Amino acid sequence: MLIDWRKEQQAFFEDTLILSAGQQTTFMNRFINYSGTFIICLTALGILMVSVMAFSDPQSVMDLVQVKLPNTDAYSSIRGVYGGAGMTIFITLIYLLFKNKLQGLAFVALLCGFYSVSRILTMVKDGALGSFGTNWMFIEGVMCAAALALLLANRKLSRV
Repeated sequence: MLIDWRKEQQAFFEDTLILSAGQQTTFMNRFINYSGTFIICLTALGILMVSVMAFSDPQSVMDLVQVKLPNTDAYSSIRGVYGGAGMTIFITLIYLLFKNKLQGLAFVALLCGFYSVSRILTMVKDGALGSFGTNWMFIEGVMCAAALALLLANRKLSRV
């Protein structure tokens, strides 16, 4: 009787705690899908926030790094780069979110990766960053790494 109980107990735990290969794949697909959505949306909303700030008050964007805009050409440039280009990036991220999430993740990895590389280059060429640059370098690096990790996980799943 004791042997039967152990077999039943073992069968119960195998059925409830261990996922089959198909269940693991489904779980990972969902994880990649939801995490990818989160990362793309977080990046898009961050870009949108700065873009809206730049359109409404370019000086508010530059206040983040303690720079005063001296003339209307400077205001126009900030509106164009942070406002217009930022809005283009936001729209592209939202489009990719719905049309091709993997390309959206690749775009996030490139965008955040190059932002982070730009800050590292500034440190090498111009000296230490302030708290703003250091914090954003870390955030952008984490976002790039997360997007790359999801892309690699998806690649491994597609081979199974």
